[in-house]
Amino acid sequence: MEMRRSRIIATGVLLALLGAAIPIAAMAYMSWAIAVQKEQALLTLFADRTIVRANNTFREAKDALDAVEATPFIPCSEEHIARMRLLTVNTPAIEEMGYFENGFLKCTSWGQTAGKIALTPADYVTPDGLDVKLRIAPRVTRGNPMMALRRGRHNVLVVPSRFVDVLVDDSMSLALTNDQGTLIDTLNAPDAALVKSAIGNPQDGMTDDALYAVARDTGLVAVVTEPKAKLAGKLRQEQMFLLPIGAFIAAFIVGVVVWLSRKQLSPLGELAIAVRNREFIVHYQPIVELKSGICVGAEALVRWKRPDGSIVRPDLFIPLAEESGLIMPITDQVFEAIVFDLNRMLVEDRTLHIAINICAADIKSGRILDFIEDRLRHTGIRPTQIWLEATERGFIDIDAARVTLGRARAFGHSVAIDDFGTGYSSLQYLQGLPMDALKIDKSFVDTVGKNTATSSVTSHIIDMAKALGLYTVAEGIETAGQADYLKAQGVDFGQGWLFSRALPAAEFIAYHRRSKETYGTAPEVIQVLAVAGSARG
Repeated sequence: MEMRRSRIIATGVLLALLGAAIPIAAMAYMSWAIAVQKEQALLTLFADRTIVRANNTFREAKDALDAVEATPFIPCSEEHIARMRLLTVNTPAIEEMGYFENGFLKCTSWGQTAGKIALTPADYVTPDGLDVKLRIAPRVTRGNPMMALRRGRHNVLVVPSRFVDVLVDDSMSLALTNDQGTLIDTLNAPDAALVKSAIGNPQDGMTDDALYAVARDTGLVAVVTEPKAKLAGKLRQEQMFLLPIGAFIAAFIVGVVVWLSRKQLSPLGELAIAVRNREFIVHYQPIVELKSGICVGAEALVRWKRPDGSIVRPDLFIPLAEESGLIMPITDQVFEAIVFDLNRMLVEDRTLHIAINICAADIKSGRILDFIEDRLRHTGIRPTQIWLEATERGFIDIDAARVTLGRARAFGHSVAIDDFGTGYSSLQYLQGLPMDALKIDKSFVDTVGKNTATSSVTSHIIDMAKALGLYTVAEGIETAGQADYLKAQGVDFGQGWLFSRALPAAEFIAYHRRSKETYGTAPEVIQVLAVAGSARG
């Protein structure tokens, strides 16, 4: 018992710890995952905005170049230069426009150029046909290096930062490249190695130190990165929301585990476990014919044998089993044990019977009769060898009891009322129910030979049974004086410690064998048992 309780407690503690840890750990992980997801979604938003900004800048430059290429003016004439100047002023993306002839810059939106400024080869060509020179120093304005975009004989100069002119958090860095990885411009000095790795990765991701998001469109790639340390604030926000939920779930699970553990540790819980584990065994208390001393059968008495070998007395668990409904599967296990233990002996000795107690629920429903019939099939055991004993508690629904007991006798079983006189309205039951035998309770047998107020009741019970044509079985016979008195009163059978305690199956089989060797088989006993179970008026 202690081992089982310790096992249940240990299991409960383990489940409680897991029940507390798993929800909180799950919510902590979800907080992290949601924080990462939200932050990467924000990085993706900025990467998409960068692509949009870069495309707009390329489109503005292309539109200006297309417009100047379509002018009918003489190259580098005042009208041509004025047109280039107007397009430069009206196009925010470009800073300067120039015209090339024979591979040299001839004029710009600032006017005619002096000296020879050669056209430099493009670094790459955009999908829509613009030649791109990533960094070029303006020879006319002598300003900062710019990006040159050329179409036909004209080019424009664009400040590179216009391609990444996006408002981002101070902690974020971004890089814009073409689809070949050629860097166009950066913002907030991103890690070059991380940018290169991210460009080769088709999905957003995370390294040991940073998160990144990648956006791609029309030959451009934008990579936005952020240190992983910046997740701390957002992680705390998610944890403030999710960890209390995890704590609530953990508390609920722990509560359920505690409730289940307490239920398992309760008497009813332990009894349910015993039923599930089939911990019930049967001992057999011999029933003898008082006149001859021959063992004619036994009463099957259930015992609860715990895994540690200890035995629980029936009076400690039978009332709980009856109240909870567990008595029915216990009764089933008892009958299965009878078939397993005594099948061969019952087939070899047809005068032998085994009595089994049936509960009030089975008397009301009759379920047990179908169960017994099914288990007896193909065993060779006759129904007449199985006596059914019912206490007065089983007769609360008198009409249902009458139907069940009638069916039992029709199947061939003998029916006995057990513990007679300890209940109420006993005479009503004897007159109104189909019975074969009456068992005199030990409390009345104990009064034999004693001058008590109830000592005369035993003889009245015996006379009543005789008048109704019932066999009588006296329980709890402990002295020879009691046996002699009951035999003189005409009681048919007896059981009790005077003859034998309740025995395990092997010991009962040996007891029965010795009884036959000592007393033989009395013809009158055979006659009595042959008619047992038959209907009598």
